[in-house]
Amino acid sequence: MMDPTPYRQARLARDPRFDGRFFIAVRTTGIYCRPICPASPPKEENVTYFDSAIAAANAGYRPCLRCRPDSAPGSWAWRGSDTTVERAVRLIDEGALIDGAIPTLASRLGISPRYLNKLFQQRLGTSAKQYALYQQLMLAKRLLHDTQLPMAEVAAAAGFGSVRRFNDCFARELKLPPSQIRRRSTSKGQGLTLFLSYRPPYAWAQLQGFLARRLVPGLEWTGPDHYGRTLALQGGVRGRFTAVHQPKRCGFEVTLELTEPGPLMPLVHHIRRLLDLDAEIATIDAHLAQLPGLGPHLQPGLRLPGIWRPFEAGIRAVLGQQVSVAAARNLVCQLVAEHGETLGPHRLFPTPERLAEASLSELRMPDSRRQTLRRLAAHVAEHGEQEDPQRWQALKGIGPWTVDYVRLRGRSEPDVFLGGDLGVKHALARRSLNLDPQAAAPWRSYLTFQLWNLL
Repeated sequence: MMDPTPYRQARLARDPRFDGRFFIAVRTTGIYCRPICPASPPKEENVTYFDSAIAAANAGYRPCLRCRPDSAPGSWAWRGSDTTVERAVRLIDEGALIDGAIPTLASRLGISPRYLNKLFQQRLGTSAKQYALYQQLMLAKRLLHDTQLPMAEVAAAAGFGSVRRFNDCFARELKLPPSQIRRRSTSKGQGLTLFLSYRPPYAWAQLQGFLARRLVPGLEWTGPDHYGRTLALQGGVRGRFTAVHQPKRCGFEVTLELTEPGPLMPLVHHIRRLLDLDAEIATIDAHLAQLPGLGPHLQPGLRLPGIWRPFEAGIRAVLGQQVSVAAARNLVCQLVAEHGETLGPHRLFPTPERLAEASLSELRMPDSRRQTLRRLAAHVAEHGEQEDPQRWQALKGIGPWTVDYVRLRGRSEPDVFLGGDLGVKHALARRSLNLDPQAAAPWRSYLTFQLWNLL
């Protein structure tokens, strides 16, 4: 439970900037809500505040069916204060515990299962397994609200092995049966469409423009109100998504087309990261506005435009070494056209295995750079993408700028400053800015994009 003083005004104003940053539990109804809930606000003496939905659920409250806490953007008070917990949460959101177990996850983190659960209890007030289960149930609840998928497909998409286990967990943890959610569904279509929220402001025009200038036809598509691309997940699932911006609703309507059913948690996690939907953007903007000279040039709501996977970000970074944005884009287009697997009228980004075996002779670039691409592809094919990209610097041709670019766009780390980037240097010189990047921590990634935006 939290000190209620800072949150009373936000609750009564239904301020969307606080959506997902805290949740409101009402003792008289046993329900917890988002700050933007359209229901009549309860009396303050009947309210308890929680910093996460799972904390409210653990206290015995059930989710509101009007404001739907499952749709709130993610937000964690501890983010940035414990890298082990943050990495564990990221892996769980990518599906690490759907097919894996706690000991395996702990081993990947280099700690014991007991210590992993201790960290989760300290930071989130629950165990790692309970956290994972709650995320699965929240995704299932969203699918029940937003789609007409059969119950068996909802259970599978949320990572449950059987409908019976899904029904039991749903009723036990959320205090209501899945059938009650389905009866309230307003979805008319048969496709797979989800609504993903963010906290405003959101500088969509700048994000869309950035992605459009680097767009690879066949792999990606974009327009004034949308962005989409093909995707590939572990386990063989292939497909594509299109995210349509709906600023009045503070979110994106995302349509998914997949080659086969499978767990959707990793997919939703990647889309949220790619569009940077969970950023505490008001806090970030206020922090950066204090940097000397930057305030007048600050673009409110500027997000980090992600790349689908770290490997793709690494390949794009190598192709972008010492060339213009347009030249790098042309090289990526060639690479995808020559080595990307076809998916209907579209293409997937080439796999590490494919590029490790390719000569790449079609690329007009120094042979040393071709060999760097092949070394990186062979390394990722052998070791996977989950390792720290810092280790890639052991490969010939991979330097700090390339690794930082991967951390910035392939992993969406919030505190990466590309001080050696030519665009960053030009922006600083053009505006005569003498900034101390350290003063922007822990949001130096956003400073990098603010400077790029000045160009």
